Amino acid sequence: MKRIGLKTALLAMLACIGPAVAWDGASVRNCTWCHGTSAQGYTVAPRLAGQRPAYLESQMRSFRDHSRDNPFSKQYMWGAVAALDSRDARDLAAYFATIPPRPANDGDRNLMAKGKAIYMEGIPEANIASCYACHGPNAEGVREIPRLGGLAYFYVKARLEQWGQGYHSGMGTPMPVVARSLGPNEIEALASYLSFVR
Repeated sequence: MKRIGLKTALLAMLACIGPAVAWDGASVRNCTWCHGTSAQGYTVAPRLAGQRPAYLESQMRSFRDHSRDNPFSKQYMWGAVAALDSRDARDLAAYFATIPPRPANDGDRNLMAKGKAIYMEGIPEANIASCYACHGPNAEGVREIPRLGGLAYFYVKARLEQWGQGYHSGMGTPMPVVARSLGPNEIEALASYLSFVR
């Protein structure tokens, strides 16, 4: 991959009025095949738009070193980031972070109140801390802790289930331990609530 092509593509995209344009540059084009031309994601591929740049960089590292090991990561992302160097990863992360995110709005509205309660208060009787403590009051994320607000219901549900099964998302994350403590109903409620968060 030529660095000039990636830089040219990034500059051209940043100059455009909106992100949904025909992009040049192999790295960005590769991302859009699964994450969409506006980077809003799909049910199985998460939104990159508005995500924390430090988080995106850390995940690209975890794909490259194979510490993020769920099935889709192995099948798609391990190869997708293999040729990215740290500078390219930083440029891509910075670009995607500038795109305004839109909520997926695809969860069960009837579960929103329960999901919000779990997010904000945790489940004290099960010794589960609030999601708010790490991900922020509006699920906006902090540094390498991801933004969760507005992610697709199916994606959040699948990730929580995968962590509960023992898959990882990088070194040192507490999520496998947290997810193993959540039952199916709590996972449904959390995923539903987060899909509507702006």
